[in-house]
Amino acid sequence: MLLCQLSLSCLLLLGLVACTGPGEPERLEFALPPARYEADVFREPQPLLFGLARGFLHVVLPGALPEDAIRRILQKRLDFIYNSKKPEHVYLIVQIVVGQLGVIFCAGLGLLFVILMPLVGICFGVCRCCNKCGGEMHQRQKKNGPFLKKCFAISLSVVCVFASFGILCGFLANQRLRTQIKKTGNLVNSNFKDMRTLLNEIPEQIKYVTDQFKSTKTRVFSDLDDIKTLLGGGIQEPLRPRVMPVLDDIMAMARVITKTRGALVSLNKTLEDLKIANAQLMASLQDVRQKVEDSLNDPICFQQSGAAACEGIRRSLSQLDGNANPGQLPSLDKHIDTINDVLQTDLSGLVQKGNKSFNDIPEMVQDETMDIILDVKSKLNSLSSDIDKVTQQLPLQDKLSLYLDYLNHTETYFDHYLPLVEKYDLYRWLGSLIICEVLTIVVVFYCLGLLCGTLGYEPKATPARRGCISNTGGIFLMVGVGLSFLICWISMAFVVLTFVVGGNVEKLVCEPYHNRKLFQIVDTPYLINEKWKYYLSGLVLNNPNITLTFEQVYSDCKKNRGIYATLKLENMYNISEHLDIRKHTGRINKEFENLKINVNNIILLDDTGRKNLLDFSSSGVNKLDYRAYLAETSKTPTKVDLLSSAKDLDAKVRTLPPGSLKDSLKINVQTLRNLHRDQVIPLQQTMDSAHRGVKELQQLTSGMEAKVTSILASLDSIQDFITSRISSIIVEESKKYVETRIIGRFERYLQWVKGAITEQMASCKPVANALDSAVDIFLCSYIIGPTNLFWFGIGEATFFLTPALIFAVKLAKYYRCMDSEDVYEDSPVPEASSFTL
Repeated sequence: MLLCQLSLSCLLLLGLVACTGPGEPERLEFALPPARYEADVFREPQPLLFGLARGFLHVVLPGALPEDAIRRILQKRLDFIYNSKKPEHVYLIVQIVVGQLGVIFCAGLGLLFVILMPLVGICFGVCRCCNKCGGEMHQRQKKNGPFLKKCFAISLSVVCVFASFGILCGFLANQRLRTQIKKTGNLVNSNFKDMRTLLNEIPEQIKYVTDQFKSTKTRVFSDLDDIKTLLGGGIQEPLRPRVMPVLDDIMAMARVITKTRGALVSLNKTLEDLKIANAQLMASLQDVRQKVEDSLNDPICFQQSGAAACEGIRRSLSQLDGNANPGQLPSLDKHIDTINDVLQTDLSGLVQKGNKSFNDIPEMVQDETMDIILDVKSKLNSLSSDIDKVTQQLPLQDKLSLYLDYLNHTETYFDHYLPLVEKYDLYRWLGSLIICEVLTIVVVFYCLGLLCGTLGYEPKATPARRGCISNTGGIFLMVGVGLSFLICWISMAFVVLTFVVGGNVEKLVCEPYHNRKLFQIVDTPYLINEKWKYYLSGLVLNNPNITLTFEQVYSDCKKNRGIYATLKLENMYNISEHLDIRKHTGRINKEFENLKINVNNIILLDDTGRKNLLDFSSSGVNKLDYRAYLAETSKTPTKVDLLSSAKDLDAKVRTLPPGSLKDSLKINVQTLRNLHRDQVIPLQQTMDSAHRGVKELQQLTSGMEAKVTSILASLDSIQDFITSRISSIIVEESKKYVETRIIGRFERYLQWVKGAITEQMASCKPVANALDSAVDIFLCSYIIGPTNLFWFGIGEATFFLTPALIFAVKLAKYYRCMDSEDVYEDSPVPEASSFTL
């Protein structure tokens, strides 16, 4: 398991090494450091109560924004003021009035309420003082009196609940507006800080761009200095799969020649030893036969007791002879001399020489590109000054610096008046709080009147005999009525004022700002300046005919795009022309197009090496009669096994009677055994060695001519390929080297510079944030939202307090103690249930 993991790790390592070869340069990544802005333009979700005021406004102002009317009024504002009786102007006035009918109607009702409420209150007071309008402290008893009292009490309770809800909305809106005003300082400061960050980050971003050029140039200079490996190695790579196998085959053939010579010498020596050993064995066997034959002349062999044994021994003597004849095999000296002549040429050295000429390609590339590298480095240094010039000529900082004084003045203005706003808002808060509290007091008096009147009511008591608590409840109700006459018209006046202002701002500013219709109106051609088609393009670009709109600028800034693209500054300074990639890199390309590398001296194997291979293939070693050598060396040294012969002879000798014959024959039996041990076994080993040597030599020289022919054909092919294709390979690799290592890096850098300047540098999100903060957050969310809820709540409370006033006056008659009452002598006193609530 551990071995498998180790093998896998090695394969992964080799893969990583292969992936980081000279053909794949390390990619440089560029990215402007992001600017950090503090302004939080997230609009907090408003309570559901705020939707009530907006819903009421949609009912009052259901129509869409009168865009055409607004455009015409703004375009002819002076003429509209001084010549308002023109038919065209009258039509516009009619359009405005129609669009504002709901507001006019509601405001008219409110003003009518403001006028009539105090008048009615005065008349009501005077009338009451004259004992009219219920001022007379006398209550006529009616059969439906208890029912009316219940109806008035329930109606007043319901009206007080609705009025309380409106007052609660007023309290909530008043406090929220106060809280939001206090948060304005942080909102303003963070926006001003972001605007200053926008102005201050431009020099830092320009410096970052130039620093990245230095990094790119350093990397390119490193690649130029390493041209030996990058370009030289690149030229070698297409040739290596073709060259190295041929050189390896030639080197293998050189080793075959050396091995062949060694095999020939070894085999030749083995054959010589075999011949000598075989001759010695033959002589030894002849001597044994002769001695046995001499011994068989003994008289015992002619007697009946030994004749049979002697005859058997005599017949077996013919088998004591040699089986092999290695002397007939030809000597290998001639072939050894031929191979020695072949080895006079150092084929391995010639192969190494050819390999060196191939491996010297990187050195040749480095030597022949020294001048070009110096020229390219010089041009890159000049490109550095061009980049600095482009970044310094960018109009970003100039355009933004024009607004620096305005920014400082605005910030000073806010710093001076914002405390005053907070101070005067305190007065507004107190005034609104007083209105809410007075209305609350009115409702409280109504509630106290209801509570005391209900708890103190005595069913059996007549109107003139009502208790103190009940009478107090009636007084509370009348106090509430008096306060209503005093305060309701004031609160309604405040409601009318805030309604007209807040409602129109919501419908004419906030909603159009959210759906971008406000920008469409402002972007109307010739609207702000009658001589400029597009005001913003005339102000920024000094060319009012270029389409540069407030909506487009706001949208781009909202997406955090750079000022260059947002304000279309290419109409003032076209960076595409100044950062034309081909203009800067064309000079570098021309240098490498003229690159000429002389590779004519790449000779993989010279004529001497070729002749050496041909001499070896024609040496005849492969044409030896290997069959005869193998047949001869595969034989046994003797015709029969000497040990078996000795055993058989020994058995026959044992049948002979004792005597000199038997003793001499026993000596010969031992001699045979010694011959097998001392001569036959070594000779057999020598023959086996010779047999193996013949097979080895046969294997080495098998197909030798075909192999040499194939090697020479491959050598000619790759040599022709080098001669014919090396120029195109140099051109291709030089182009690849320049495009990926030199021009490619600068193209990526220049493209990034162009994108960074047009899309990222001086990202104008603070501008959109400032506008959102001023309109959406401050005006609409902080001011108009609570203001609309305030007038809606106070208006609703004031509206419901009007019927409450009537119910309270009516109900007070049933709670207060009357001065006189109706007396009916014949009528019984009313039942208790007739006076219960």
